[in-house]
Amino acid sequence: MLTVYGEGRGFRVVWLLEELGLAYRLRPVDLLAAEKDRDFLAINPAGFIPALQDGETIMVESIAILEYLLARHGSGSLAVAPDDPAFASYLQFLHLGEAGLAGPMNAVIVGRQLAPEAERDARVTRWALETFESRLGLVIRRLADCPYLAGDRFTAADISVSYALLLGLRTGNYVPGSTERDYLARTTARPAYARAMQSCQATKAWAARSPGL
Repeated sequence: MLTVYGEGRGFRVVWLLEELGLAYRLRPVDLLAAEKDRDFLAINPAGFIPALQDGETIMVESIAILEYLLARHGSGSLAVAPDDPAFASYLQFLHLGEAGLAGPMNAVIVGRQLAPEAERDARVTRWALETFESRLGLVIRRLADCPYLAGDRFTAADISVSYALLLGLRTGNYVPGSTERDYLARTTARPAYARAMQSCQATKAWAARSPGL
């Protein structure tokens, strides 16, 4: 059985697994005590989440895990084939959801909410927010023409970007405009999203540890 270690960005992985109808186990990870979690560190000695175990295969990095699952278990249902005209857009937004949105938003969260008071208006925090807003502009422009980031159908790119937008929204660091609100209403109305939320909440780890959802 597939095992997902950690919530946070692991929610992307759980959501995809629910979309694909694959059996999995969600194993919570307490990052505040990860140095004592020998079973987890045996999977990922670097000590960050998420991680995926698929038999003898171990992977980290949420977007890489999405691509792996789609290639190995997805039958192309939530991916876009290289010969499809939407492939470039799909691939761009799949990665932009982390590199351009969630990554910078993490820096904003740390800078605004976890840093000492005297450091909360640091230039790096403002730069991270500017980066998020810049990449968000690409999302908004794409959604002006299409209901989803790869075109007319929901794909893993939407899982990637939706997570990032919700991370900013639910930590109070981003207020969606009408385009993003409508988009998030579409993506989070999916039954697999609700099942993923239930799965993560059932571990009692999601609500307690994840600032994002």
